Amino acid sequence: MTVRRYRIVHKTSMTYDAPVRASHNELRMTPLSEPGQTTLESRLRVRPMTWSHIYRDHWGTHVTAMESLQEHHRLDIEAVSTVERSDPPSFVESIGWGALADDAVGDRNYEWLMLTPRTTPGEGVGELADSVRELATPREAAYSLCARVNEVMTYQHGATGVHSSGEEAWLARAGVCQDFAHITLGALRTLGVPARYVSGYLAPKRDAEVGETSTGESHAWVEFWDGDWLAADPTNLTPVGVDHVVVARGRDYQDVPPFKGVYSGPGVADLTVEVRFTRLS
Repeated sequence: MTVRRYRIVHKTSMTYDAPVRASHNELRMTPLSEPGQTTLESRLRVRPMTWSHIYRDHWGTHVTAMESLQEHHRLDIEAVSTVERSDPPSFVESIGWGALADDAVGDRNYEWLMLTPRTTPGEGVGELADSVRELATPREAAYSLCARVNEVMTYQHGATGVHSSGEEAWLARAGVCQDFAHITLGALRTLGVPARYVSGYLAPKRDAEVGETSTGESHAWVEFWDGDWLAADPTNLTPVGVDHVVVARGRDYQDVPPFKGVYSGPGVADLTVEVRFTRLS
């Protein structure tokens, strides 16, 4: 069994061009512990911070709600985690299209079949879904969708915005991992396949030596239901395994942003983010 251990340092800085009287934020930066992934250590440093509250949201994500109630020009957040990843478990055979049509399966996975504003297909994503509708199993259709999205889309920062929908990205034929995931989710849910958005990290250098540090960024991929939850990465088409670290799951990006909130003040905010991976074993 392959096992890898990483230290992940995720730094976020919000700089304001005028003093801010208060800021209220939610942070989703703590990796989950689940089969195949164990978070051995996690700590969060925020300056300035008045108080914080930690809870699990509806989707099971570790959330830190915090406030900074003193005047400040800058908000600095550093999340440091040590995570051990192992090979994903073996999965059952495909349950087939007929099983997905069962009302009980639909009821259990209702939220993962919802078409949100970011995942609702237009004509383009609808045609993408139709192109795999006749494949033998949901699993075959899902992996074929990922391959098609990866083939057609160009990974390009700035081609879309944080609020763009999958349909908009598909029509532009360009976007980032968030868009690749939204396109795939829209097509899967149109086919009746429960699917969820996964937010986390991908090791930027898969062949890194022990002790080596490399710079990366947050990443997004999808999971779909076919007798069990199966992961797929339409952005890279690489197997989701020891180099992927799960932080949050939801219906789309709206449920899982690493950092979101509001502030009180007249200034315009500028956000900078840095993610560093160090392989420990």
